[in-house]
Amino acid sequence: MSDYNWCHNPSCHTIETQSRVRGTGDNKVLRTVKIKETKWNEGHIFRYFCNQHCLFQFLNKFGEEIANTYSVKQPSETPIKVEVGTYDNTYPSYYEGRKFKKISLK
Repeated sequence: MSDYNWCHNPSCHTIETQSRVRGTGDNKVLRTVKIKETKWNEGHIFRYFCNQHCLFQFLNKFGEEIANTYSVKQPSETPIKVEVGTYDNTYPSYYEGRKFKKISLK
């Protein structure tokens, strides 16, 4: 398997930056960015997009199709227990806060 991905934005090759220029003399082209897979982008969206601009261009073009493909038909719920308590802050004040504790359903 390759250690690289090409940017998934179909318009990446049209963005005019120096890093996309390839070729010599009069045979120059703008090329899609090649992204190296590293431990820093492993499991991250920027494994497939060279920058935020390309990511958001892609989402503007295909976001609705993606949302329809992985649509949510009903809300998800996580059972919790709410604990209300008074916590020290800095003297002489205090604050009331809530802690949410997930309940495990086995």
